[in-house]
Amino acid sequence: MKIDPYWISGFVDGEGTFYIGINKNATMSAGYQVLPEFRVVQHVKDIQVLYAIKKYFGVGVVRVNHDDRYELRIRSLDHLNMIIVPFFDKYQLHTQKKFDFIKFKKVINLMNKKDHLTEDGIKRIIEIACKMNRRNKPKAEQIKISLEGQDKVHA
Repeated sequence: MKIDPYWISGFVDGEGTFYIGINKNATMSAGYQVLPEFRVVQHVKDIQVLYAIKKYFGVGVVRVNHDDRYELRIRSLDHLNMIIVPFFDKYQLHTQKKFDFIKFKKVINLMNKKDHLTEDGIKRIIEIACKMNRRNKPKAEQIKISLEGQDKVHA
């Protein structure tokens, strides 16, 4: 299957996700781990599309997502910085997903500056994640409330 960059951009507009995972992790200096992730999910009958996109980018992993769904997932900060962000800067999205990408890129930039290793940086990342797609919102808001509670205890 041969695909071009404009096709990928359009396909991701409909089927892709830019996600910021935030997990409590005591080994991290700010107490949380930030995991940015680009993902495309398809039914098993269309798995060849995921492999074609993976081949185009030259990175990522195709794996089971849920039942008869598979995903192409790219998590490496280096791959996101060097491949995914420049790609979508050049071949821009046209739906609401464009705004999620802009926020995703802000988080990547904060991570490049190591802000995710500070409490203030985590708070900024959570604020951004709360404004992204619905999958980000509940957990990010829960962490935000938890951090606000800690601030009151330390005040």
